[in-house]
Amino acid sequence: MGSGLRVFRGVAEAVGAMGPSAVSIGNFDGVHRGHQELFRRLVANAARLGLKASVITFDPHPTKIVAPHRAPRLLSGLDRRLEWIAESGIEQALVIPFDEEFSQLPPEEFVRWVLVEGAGARLVLVGENFRFGNRQVGDTEQLAELGARWGFETDIVQAVEYRRRMVSSTAVRGLLDAGEVLWAGRMLGRWYTLEGEVIAGQGIGSKQTVPTLNLKTAAEVLPAQGVYVTSTVDAQDGRQWPSVTNIGMRPTFGGDSLTVETYLLRPLEGTTPSRIGVSFLRRLREERKFADAGALKAQILRDVWKAEAYFRRRTRWGHGKV
Repeated sequence: MGSGLRVFRGVAEAVGAMGPSAVSIGNFDGVHRGHQELFRRLVANAARLGLKASVITFDPHPTKIVAPHRAPRLLSGLDRRLEWIAESGIEQALVIPFDEEFSQLPPEEFVRWVLVEGAGARLVLVGENFRFGNRQVGDTEQLAELGARWGFETDIVQAVEYRRRMVSSTAVRGLLDAGEVLWAGRMLGRWYTLEGEVIAGQGIGSKQTVPTLNLKTAAEVLPAQGVYVTSTVDAQDGRQWPSVTNIGMRPTFGGDSLTVETYLLRPLEGTTPSRIGVSFLRRLREERKFADAGALKAQILRDVWKAEAYFRRRTRWGHGKV
């Protein structure tokens, strides 16, 4: 799972093996700058106290069980989330299979069974809005009280701001919904990336406009429809290309389904990749309907010119930095 992260699947598996630990608890969707700051503090305190830096997370997202009608669209799947957690220096992760029975645990039982018996917690770090237990009736004040009873210290971490904007998974989703991929990347601390298979398109691009790679992704969050400067990587061999990507319905050709089409700004040179990652760097424009394929192709070439200018600037600024 990357960087030697030890993963426990369920509390029973963790009992007697996970402690003594310094623990943070959360969904950690997207592992954004706020989560990263929490992990930095967790790792530092674990080292100071001689504890194992650990996290407790849930799969599926608890809201999908207790209130599926308002469950958030996730920025990342569990495997990717664990990779990013490992990259933050965390040693252990307890993944709790969240179900109806678990959701009914009272706060006291959550602390006794999960934190004390399962994780062997000696220090618990959580955000100031942390809630736990049945109907989320437990708060940070009760956590501290229970910690004093069960022998662990509680540390409450304030929410993180980035350039006067509060960082949260909800905020990142809102930025992506608005097409503000640059700001979303800044909050994440990395470019927002769609991953998936390259699938056959309808051949319109190669015949009438420009050839593209068509991405089939299972991502729950897509940036707003429009045209973007992107960076594309072959998921298997690491080849990379500067690119321009359109998310939309292809209105010029009467499209009726959402597509993610990427035009590479450099020659493919080699086999067509079967899986790619497309990172969204900046929004160029909205998708719109053109009079014909020729008008669309002319606009695409203007988009390419703007993207090339962007990449020339990025070379001076340091490519890859958000």
